Amino acid sequence: MADACCADDTTADPPEDGGGPTSLWEVRDARIAAASGGLLAAGLIAGGLDASTAATVLFLAGLVVGGSTFIPDAVRALGRGKLAVATLMTIAAIGAVVLGEFGEAASLAFLFSISEALEGWALARTRRGLRALLALVPERVTVERDNATAVIGPMELIPGDVIVLAAGERLPTDGTVRAGTSVVDLSAITGESVPVDVGPDDTIFAGAVNGGGLLRVEATVATKDSSLARIVHLVEEAQERKAHAQRLAERIARPLVPAILIVATGIALVGSALGDPGVWVGRALVVLVAAAPCAFAISVPVTVVAAVGAASRMGVLIKGGAAVEALARVRVVALDKTGTLTRNTPTVIASIPSAGTPQGDLVAVAAALERHSDHPFATPIMSAASDLLVSIEADEVQAIAGNGITGLVDGRPARLGKPGFVDTTAMDGTVQSLQEEGATVVAVEHDGRLLGVIAVRDELRPEVSRVIERLRALGIGRIVMLTGDNQRTASALASEIDLEEVHAGLLPEDKVAIVDALQGEYGPVAMVGDGINDAPALATASVGIAMGAMGSDVAIEAADVALMGESLDHLADALDHAQRAGRIMAQNLALSALILVTLIPLAAFGVLGLAAVVVTHELAEVVVIANGVRAGRRRSDDACDENALLRSSQVATTSPARRNPWASSSTQSTPRWTASRRTPPARSTGRS
Repeated sequence: MADACCADDTTADPPEDGGGPTSLWEVRDARIAAASGGLLAAGLIAGGLDASTAATVLFLAGLVVGGSTFIPDAVRALGRGKLAVATLMTIAAIGAVVLGEFGEAASLAFLFSISEALEGWALARTRRGLRALLALVPERVTVERDNATAVIGPMELIPGDVIVLAAGERLPTDGTVRAGTSVVDLSAITGESVPVDVGPDDTIFAGAVNGGGLLRVEATVATKDSSLARIVHLVEEAQERKAHAQRLAERIARPLVPAILIVATGIALVGSALGDPGVWVGRALVVLVAAAPCAFAISVPVTVVAAVGAASRMGVLIKGGAAVEALARVRVVALDKTGTLTRNTPTVIASIPSAGTPQGDLVAVAAALERHSDHPFATPIMSAASDLLVSIEADEVQAIAGNGITGLVDGRPARLGKPGFVDTTAMDGTVQSLQEEGATVVAVEHDGRLLGVIAVRDELRPEVSRVIERLRALGIGRIVMLTGDNQRTASALASEIDLEEVHAGLLPEDKVAIVDALQGEYGPVAMVGDGINDAPALATASVGIAMGAMGSDVAIEAADVALMGESLDHLADALDHAQRAGRIMAQNLALSALILVTLIPLAAFGVLGLAAVVVTHELAEVVVIANGVRAGRRRSDDACDENALLRSSQVATTSPARRNPWASSSTQSTPRWTASRRTPPARSTGRS
């Protein structure tokens, strides 16, 4: 660990087995420091009893024991042709012994070994959340093989095994539900507190907890290749990626070590020529220790490891220190519409029959034709028919590319499609009003007569308005919608969430150009998209943020930040978290620089001795480490818990079940168009 002060690798190796120290005493350097401190104390007692020989032996023993935490690192650094802080400490300790200051040498070794122990403990603590992710894999799992059940270890699972998942049990790997229905809790992975309904053919991920009925889940990958395992691996890699501030600290620290040696040598030579050699050599040794940039070099790595690890527990994968810093500096956010601001799930928002047409006839004919279609609107229209409990069959169904569908219903011709393909002259006013609200209008005709129109729209996520407000509160001065959709639809949705800047009708290269222009004018830009269709813009932005990346390798690879869950709240959480981590980095670097600037002249002029300098250094390092570890906590755990509880309670009250667009007004809000018109879902402040 001594090399951590300014060698190439500034962080401890991550635990390979998911284990690690759970108490300070389990850190090897802490036990060494305790032994060194005991020998130092015994030496001081012996000195107080005038047993000088015994005191010298005890001091030297304390030096050897404490020095074992940094002297080997100094030797290894020299073997690589480098000068590390451990080298400075070793020279200072040897110099103190040469001058006969055995107690000073032992004190230096003891205090520096404490610093090594604290660094190791701090890095282990910041990685504890990552080990908690690994602990989500259960120790045993029940599978069905050869018409019998067996209990095996999770690493024995192979793709195709059917896992029997009882209520309360955790899934060890990714899989597809083959039988059973239930709700599963993904909060440990995605950070979202609301359980998700699952049934046959649904995909669920490793770490999911079954909250209800018995499920039979077919494993799709081995446990070691699960999405959870990949996330842990990516977080480990991200924790090692250096931030710009860390690279800056290292660029300062590396030349500082040889410069310190030169300055200390000059102090010793010039001072010895002009005065008492013993005094000036002693001061030179103190300068060596005073100028050691330990706190400077450890300040950023501890913060980065803590911030990245904490983000992973929030359902946010931040890929390294550079991404943390870039996210903290963002003042412009560009949001893709489809799949980011919306769920990319078209919904029927209105069903308006023509005069004299029963609503059931309109929806039944539309569903009969759509049942034979793979168009994205087929599912919501058939779902609407299911809600109304209407069902009829269509024959000779044909898709007319770019227009709609034709067929026979009850032996008479029927057609469904865009206005123009179906004559909507009798309802032009209604069609225009629906289109102005951003809906796509589907007209339905049967036996040459217009039955009515159905409006379909990809609705906004219910949390969008709240998230936009949070982004503005975080200092995001410009929020922009980028979409390939038409201007009318994009503007209608933007007006609902008070978003003024909209760029519509964009191709992927257009999004890249706009992101480039925003960066040129305003500085760092975060682009939020699905990580696949928006990959070019994500790569161009200062920070690319992939939405809903759980289970998508492409999304995770394309972005600097991946939001594992489907809630846009994680975007604001990530920005808030990164801004806080950025402030902590700046505080640590400022404190570390102040310590160096203050200690070096005080040491050079003899104001502080070796022990005082070492104590000051180590206290500063303790402060820097403790401050860096704060990045592993949210701003206010209590506030976050309260917010999560509030959002969950709002979901319970606003969306206990899927709303029926055609329920009577006694059970639903009054429609805005007609008694049969569905009001678009309320902009709930709850998370769904």
